[in-house]
Amino acid sequence: MSEKNLTKIQELIDEQNSWRSQCINLIASENVASERVRAAMGSDFMHRYAEGHPGQRYYQGTRCIDEIESIVTESMKSIFNCKHADVRSVSGTNANEAVFSKMIGYNDVIMVNSTPGGGHISHHRFGAAGKYTRNIIDFPLTADGYHIDVAKTEEIITIARPKVLIFGKSLFLFPDPVADLKEICEKNKITVIFDAAHVLGLIAGGKFQQPLKEGAQVMLGSTHKTFFGSQRGVILSDTDDEKFWNRIDKGAFPGSHSNHHLATLAGLALATEELDTFGADYADQVIKNAQALGAAMDKAGFDVQAKEFGYTQSHQIAVNLEKIGGGKAGGEKLEENDIICNMNLLPFEPVRKVTKPAGVRIGTSEMTRVGMKEDEMAQIADLMKACLIDGKSVKADVNTFRQKFQKIHYSFD
Repeated sequence: MSEKNLTKIQELIDEQNSWRSQCINLIASENVASERVRAAMGSDFMHRYAEGHPGQRYYQGTRCIDEIESIVTESMKSIFNCKHADVRSVSGTNANEAVFSKMIGYNDVIMVNSTPGGGHISHHRFGAAGKYTRNIIDFPLTADGYHIDVAKTEEIITIARPKVLIFGKSLFLFPDPVADLKEICEKNKITVIFDAAHVLGLIAGGKFQQPLKEGAQVMLGSTHKTFFGSQRGVILSDTDDEKFWNRIDKGAFPGSHSNHHLATLAGLALATEELDTFGADYADQVIKNAQALGAAMDKAGFDVQAKEFGYTQSHQIAVNLEKIGGGKAGGEKLEENDIICNMNLLPFEPVRKVTKPAGVRIGTSEMTRVGMKEDEMAQIADLMKACLIDGKSVKADVNTFRQKFQKIHYSFD
């Protein structure tokens, strides 16, 4: 049985490597790492352990990872022009947990983006935030559903007196109004947290909003979405309040993790240097591609959301497939043809529709990393039209098209 399983497991690994290299991957929360980064994650660090800060470990044998962690910490502070960075979180949600545990008290009122409005589950009752308070209220949205209504938010703040605002989304087309709400937050001593999981690479490239300069005390993020590294998380702050940062530090360790997966930290260090060098060009092309894909899909007959705002200012677009079967059926049909995306609630849909939503969320991060530009986005739109609207099989065409894009760009490889 063991030999049979070993054979099967290796076959599945090989199948995954081959299959996904032939797919058009439009999952907004995914990306691909360079060969250099991948190699680091198979190094001796994958066997090793460390707790605490560099030079203050609870284990011996950490001198190399101490230097690497120090380098990536300083690089993060440089890229995001901030005073503090903690790179020990092993995922974006793990980073959220570390911060929420120190910023949200029992029964505190907090404001977040709703699930239909794009908010991440970790901000809600069934996620990390719900471990600390049940008093979670949603930001009100403007009529289009893709922007926070600033005036109504100010009214709610005056009445509900929240202690914490959590900005950032999972479906994240446009910047959140951190700067617009800075004054009222300061007046009411509200802590502002910005979850940049999806847009961290765009922020690093200077092509999205800059939350730490706009009024957020702390910014969290995943390092494997638009920030094209290993799967980890990061916590950043520009605060002068050392007590504030020390609380976050203790939330990270020992609060939310022990050893922090040294092999992926080594990979992150290399990816961070790639972002530092190529991040601006990459972020610029990612956004251009998303806008081009939105326009091309709109022209092809799809109900692309937020058309009046140019579809997007990030790496994502949202498409309503309700008239052609909905997001679940559409996503499954696309997967049969090797086009990979995910179903997604759209604003104002009831949460109960989360397993059968109207929409799909589409991201351009990975296809940009393999060298695709605006012309390729038009071709992808044509393939999706042929599949979903015309009812044709396009798998062979997808595989032929994708075969031309195997090299990882925006890297030192």
